[in-house]
Amino acid sequence: MTESQNSRTLRNSAEVVVLGAGPAGLVLGILLHTAGIDCVILERASRTHVQTRARAGFLAPNTVRILDRHGLADGLHRHGRRHGTCEFRTADGRLRLDYGALGQGEQHHVYPQQKLVTDLLTHYLGLGGRIHFHTEALVVSDADAVADGTQPSVTTREPDGRPTRWTARYLAGCDGRYGAARRSLPPGAVRRHHHDHGVTWLGLLAEAPPSLDAVGYAIHDRGFAGHMARTPDVTRYYLQWQRGTPADAWPEQRIWDELDVRMRAAEHGPLRRGRLLERGVFDLTCDVIEPLRHGSLFLAGDAASLLAPAAAKGANLAVLEAEILAEALTGALTRSDTAGLDRYSDQCLAHIWRAQEFTGWMTRLLHATPDRDHDGGSFFHAALQRSRLASLRTSRIHQDWFAENYVGV
Repeated sequence: MTESQNSRTLRNSAEVVVLGAGPAGLVLGILLHTAGIDCVILERASRTHVQTRARAGFLAPNTVRILDRHGLADGLHRHGRRHGTCEFRTADGRLRLDYGALGQGEQHHVYPQQKLVTDLLTHYLGLGGRIHFHTEALVVSDADAVADGTQPSVTTREPDGRPTRWTARYLAGCDGRYGAARRSLPPGAVRRHHHDHGVTWLGLLAEAPPSLDAVGYAIHDRGFAGHMARTPDVTRYYLQWQRGTPADAWPEQRIWDELDVRMRAAEHGPLRRGRLLERGVFDLTCDVIEPLRHGSLFLAGDAASLLAPAAAKGANLAVLEAEILAEALTGALTRSDTAGLDRYSDQCLAHIWRAQEFTGWMTRLLHATPDRDHDGGSFFHAALQRSRLASLRTSRIHQDWFAENYVGV
């Protein structure tokens, strides 16, 4: 190794290397830096992309408490909106639930994820935190090394194309379902639990004010449609979509007409239309890695679990996991107390499986199933949908259960 290569290797080290600058990676980086722990965040995308990629915008009460606890909630309190009502539209009429007054009386905050990420990134950089954009993690090595002097490392591709090796005492994989952290797990080291709900969504971002003052869930024979406000001028819509159909298969007029039909605009009032800013097709699947630790490598966020978006749990789990992991790493690195690291996986998985259970319940409630043949499966599913909604309409116990799980993680 040449002298310049050696200095480059020594410079590229930290006590904790964090892969990914989403909510999990940024919250983790902030909390570690605040605790005096040397860390660095490696992100394959550009800063502009990180700050503008649109994601879900519903923050659970526990997420807001975590952000408040660490001084990270100023932006959402200034610009976010509290929200506590959802509306189901079916052939039997409307069902409005003031879930903020049910269960434990808690509401969501509506705050687009890209705004939260911008806040977190600004805070992290303001602390002097290290972050490298355009730096793609390729492979994690030696995460399971024992006390033989070998350090865990991650090989990256730098913006100029050169490979670089980063070393650390611990690695945090917050780089998503397809990131290097997951890819580097050796066969047999973990179990992957995967489930396909058999449903596909067309996600739409419309330059249009919200059309109702609630989160809207429309259950229709032609498929689900959803309405979620993002800002006073932008609304997120969803359409249950034929799997394999491209996002641009329909013109805007047809999309709006279909939203009108499924959301029963003729009965409940017209939708406020506008230009479609984004379209995207995605299958509703769920995915869990177990355990969330492999030696010195810890998984968080979408790298740990993927949830169907029907209940908006993903970003909230990511923030929760980041706080748990930050506390565990701080204990290990400042007090030589590894108890938190030892229980990290079990602690997070308890929250993940609770979120998966409710998300699955919501997914089954909202969606028309693909046509089945002689076994009568479609009729059976539709009858169960009607029964669940009738119970939700009439049972206070069911309403409280819904509210508590809808906002909980």
